[in-house]
Amino acid sequence: INSSEYPVWFPLKNKPMYRGFTLFLTFLFYTSYHLSRKPISIVKSELHKNCSTLIRPPNLNGTDNETWCDWAPFDQDNYQTLFGAVDNSFLVAYAIGMFFSGIFGERVPLRYYLTTGMLLSGLFTCLFGLGFYWNIHSIWYYAFVQAMNGLVQTTGWPAVVACVGNWFGKGKRGFIMGVWNSHTSVGNILGSLIAGIFVSSAWGMSFIVPGIIIASTGILCFFFLVESESLVRTMLMAVYEQEDNEKEPLLQNSSSSEEIFSSPGLSNSISSESTEEHTEAISFCGALRIPGVMEFSLCLLFAKLVSYTFLYWLPLYISNVAHFDPKEAGDMSTLFDVGGIVGGVVAGLVSDQTGGRASTCCVMLIVAAPMLFLYNHIGQHSLATTIGMLLVCGALVNGPYALITTAVSADLGTHESLSGNSRALSTVTAIIDGTGSIGAALGPLLAGVISPTGWNNVFFMLITADILACLLVQCIWKVFRPRYSLILKLIQ
Repeated sequence: INSSEYPVWFPLKNKPMYRGFTLFLTFLFYTSYHLSRKPISIVKSELHKNCSTLIRPPNLNGTDNETWCDWAPFDQDNYQTLFGAVDNSFLVAYAIGMFFSGIFGERVPLRYYLTTGMLLSGLFTCLFGLGFYWNIHSIWYYAFVQAMNGLVQTTGWPAVVACVGNWFGKGKRGFIMGVWNSHTSVGNILGSLIAGIFVSSAWGMSFIVPGIIIASTGILCFFFLVESESLVRTMLMAVYEQEDNEKEPLLQNSSSSEEIFSSPGLSNSISSESTEEHTEAISFCGALRIPGVMEFSLCLLFAKLVSYTFLYWLPLYISNVAHFDPKEAGDMSTLFDVGGIVGGVVAGLVSDQTGGRASTCCVMLIVAAPMLFLYNHIGQHSLATTIGMLLVCGALVNGPYALITTAVSADLGTHESLSGNSRALSTVTAIIDGTGSIGAALGPLLAGVISPTGWNNVFFMLITADILACLLVQCIWKVFRPRYSLILKLIQ
């Protein structure tokens, strides 16, 4: 037994305690991931603002009167394009890196993988903020730092889903992960609050403080995370073997030692776990051949396209259509996330009770399409209507998204076709979320192109994406799955 594979804190009993502590730690870890992503959306308003409403310092010379308060290079007329370049640097790098992240996650201890990812993410988040103190005005610097941050942040999702999937069976996995998945919204809220404290005085601290927080949680991960139940059982086996070796001269003929290692419950579980741990990690093509991986990946692409379009464009839509000021529009848009939390929990609970993850996703996506249409046409008639429609749309849009990225990914990563190979969970999660991240990058980009033609066209795009998400799952499974499996076998 290599002691370096186990954390310093390692009690050897009480399985419910392990489960609860793992759930808490992974919730904390991914909250810190989202907490460190949020500051850029808060700081944008500080990097480019209306200088005519501010009093210019008397000692400031040689600066344009209209842009003296802005931060170059975001002080030009093309600042929106530059902001888009920074955003897409993160999103594209995240989408590409996610496909490789799961492969690495299956081949290194998850505790080391998460720790490294959080430390590096803290570094790059701080580097973005240090651009304020180092007086850096190059768009290439900020785009590069965001791209690198996007790459290292791919360590988070496959690893935390794998850890939770290792500890919780399929019976209540949907409900538990639905509640656990609220870390995304909690991280977004905390990131907004922390960044808002420093944004007006020294915006660099809006990045440095979240960077320090995620790096600190990386240290907690190294010392406290127990990534799977098999590690506990392996350590128990080592303890029994050590005690047996110490007492062997006195207990050679003792029936008690034989009972310890002949006990079906202990010996079978340990041997099965040992075999499972030495199973070769699954290949990329092998993960794609698991029934349902391709279907749910494409479903998530369109579901995440809708969700991230709302994430980036909803405050502006509310401000333009309902005529709220920017702060009120931003506060109102958080109701969409609140609805998403409820939708994730309900989707998980229903799928646990019915045993149908795919059918739960399809029903919610089908209902979401007309609700998006209604929100665009009647959602701004009154404050009560706006609040109600945002909550309902948030639940229906984010419910399938949350279910696929959590319980469905965990189910497919431990699919019966793997014959007990537990080392597919991280790869499967990365494939599904990586495909979804392509939609996350495309959605805001398409909305930016379409929005000048009218908000009705943007909502038409979102409704179409929701319908396609549902149809692709059914059509691919029934029509293209046999040919697709044959092609993968030929490639492999």
